[in-house]
Amino acid sequence: MRPELRHLRAFLAVAEQGSAHRAGLALFRAQSAVSRSIRKLEGELGVELFERRARGMLLTEYGKALLVRARRVQAELKLARAEIASLASGRDERNAAIFSMLTHERRVRAIVALAEQQHMPTVARSLGVTQPAISMAVRQLEDSVGTLLFQRTARGMIPTLAGAALVLHLKRALAEVRHAAADIDALRGQTRGTVTVGALPLCRTRLLPEAAAAIVAAHPGLRVATLEGSFEALAAGLRAGDIDFVLGALRAPAVAPDLEGIALARDRLAIFVRRGHRLARRSRVTLADLANERWVLSRASTPNRLLFERALAERGLAPPNVVIETSDLAVVRGVVTSSDLLTATSARQLAYEIEAGLVARLPVALPETERMIGITRRADALTWPGARLLMDELARRAPDVLDALDGTDYDEAGSLPRHVPRQAGLAPERP
Repeated sequence: MRPELRHLRAFLAVAEQGSAHRAGLALFRAQSAVSRSIRKLEGELGVELFERRARGMLLTEYGKALLVRARRVQAELKLARAEIASLASGRDERNAAIFSMLTHERRVRAIVALAEQQHMPTVARSLGVTQPAISMAVRQLEDSVGTLLFQRTARGMIPTLAGAALVLHLKRALAEVRHAAADIDALRGQTRGTVTVGALPLCRTRLLPEAAAAIVAAHPGLRVATLEGSFEALAAGLRAGDIDFVLGALRAPAVAPDLEGIALARDRLAIFVRRGHRLARRSRVTLADLANERWVLSRASTPNRLLFERALAERGLAPPNVVIETSDLAVVRGVVTSSDLLTATSARQLAYEIEAGLVARLPVALPETERMIGITRRADALTWPGARLLMDELARRAPDVLDALDGTDYDEAGSLPRHVPRQAGLAPERP
């Protein structure tokens, strides 16, 4: 069960006012209605949120944990109100029910689903309501916030700028609600919920699978889900609260100033050929020797491709002759192991092929392609306990797993690559 926004609003009022009676006065609701909301929350969460005393209601430890999340929900909806006002030609901020956490949960989920699916009949079926009910909910919400939230087009219901801003903050608020229950479970000694990881290619082969398997074995109530895609797509999910963190190559702060990168190790590209390739028998190879070779590389504009082409350009060499272009690692593996095509990628992505002796690494130094790999998360996020456990496990395992994968690397001096010095685990966050 996930707490409803209107019940959280009653909880906030009681926490701030110190009693259900004063909270009712502040919310213009009957004391009995406020008390029912608190009992509903306590029943769903399975804990007491307040100590009832003659002089008022005091937060328990569980209540204090819920208060942190409830205030973050409230902050997201205040941001939504301010952004919509700025987008609606400088109009005054409306005190719509949705901004005050007093709207019904089903309406919130309908708006979010409509923005994602952009097809009203599909949303109505998924929520078990009629299409006119969804249409009425949209109209009422638009009237209350004072601006158009969706464009009605032949392609479906397309969110306006104001609609997209509202939905972003609603999704963040719903993520906080979801994590509130997990926070309280953790205080009770139970780690439950689903950690959603945006998985970039560099760490999919060994680090993430091994850490995820270890964490679900230690915590049976925990689940891990991965989403694959470009960094831009995963970053959008991260910002919306759909993804807990992204694992893979870190981006420069200027690319995503609202995101925070936590470095785990250094990485660089290497050049691979199939076992038995004529180049694999040579003890010395330079990039200039590969000028006439044919390549299978990731798509143009991807980080791997850009890094490799930049390394060639810095040495005055022509771009590679790419005859197969794909970002599907399975295709790269299949092509390299069954043909004479070369590829430039991270050793982490071909770990199993290296161990099985299916591919050979050419002794070519590519120090220009060095980059950091690690965890990316929202800078203002408060990570919930399950996600925190997996992040700590990744940080703990990274040196052993990543050192093993880079054990045959070459650099200009013939030594192994450096790794980022750090302590095991991650620094604590502030609420």
